[in-house]
Amino acid sequence: MTNILMALLWFALFGGAFGLLLAIASKAFHVKVDERIPEICDVLPGANCGGCGYAGCAALAEAIVKGEAKISACVVADNECVGKIAEIMGCPTEAAVRKRAQVMCSGSKDRAKKKYIYNGANDCIAATRLGGGDKLCPNGCIGLGTCTEVCSFGALNIVDGIAKVDDALCTGCGQCITACPKNIIRLVPFDAPYRVACMSVDKGPVTKSYCEVGCISCRICEKNCPVGAVTVNDFVASIDYEKCTGCGICADKCPRKIIHCDQSVIANAN
Repeated sequence: MTNILMALLWFALFGGAFGLLLAIASKAFHVKVDERIPEICDVLPGANCGGCGYAGCAALAEAIVKGEAKISACVVADNECVGKIAEIMGCPTEAAVRKRAQVMCSGSKDRAKKKYIYNGANDCIAATRLGGGDKLCPNGCIGLGTCTEVCSFGALNIVDGIAKVDDALCTGCGQCITACPKNIIRLVPFDAPYRVACMSVDKGPVTKSYCEVGCISCRICEKNCPVGAVTVNDFVASIDYEKCTGCGICADKCPRKIIHCDQSVIANAN
């Protein structure tokens, strides 16, 4: 019995000593956390999508407090959220710049020609390792849905062999851009009504040989744009959204009909 009591006594003494040492260490090595960090975390949407360039909302909150990131860095946040962060930080608010992803390809199954029949893994990255994918167009959407797998908001779907974005669900986080091995997904201003849905950089005759709707760099859109917002460089047209007024002349004039009008954006604007 004495041995048991002695063991319990020593156990209590050692436990108390280690507990005291841990308490002292916690005080000595305590790192003070700025109280604004958890406050900003509570305000942020909590999507942890990584679109801001940080590992998650907590990392972004810390970066904002340190002055390493703007208060409007969260791509999911709206103006109300940014305003609350500005209030916590005690600084002027900034307008949240909302963007949305768009797949710059129109080469659906019935329009884009193929080099071979692919029966491999259902993954765009794996497919590109076989001669750049099954489509003749080197910049055509593979259409196996790797981008849809990384989208945290369910904004991407594969329709007729190419990825399509649901504008209402897209937050512009950019995860799909990173995932796409063809690098054909771009962020555009959320309220931009038109986009060039092609990334072909070959000359017109070459583009025609592998896609029925690819941009042939005819420059008709460029010549007819009244504000000079459309230009053709490296054999593909692009839109300068700071100049674009949304008149739609480029879309009407395009003989290949690859300047697309996003009707949902126009409907929301009206």
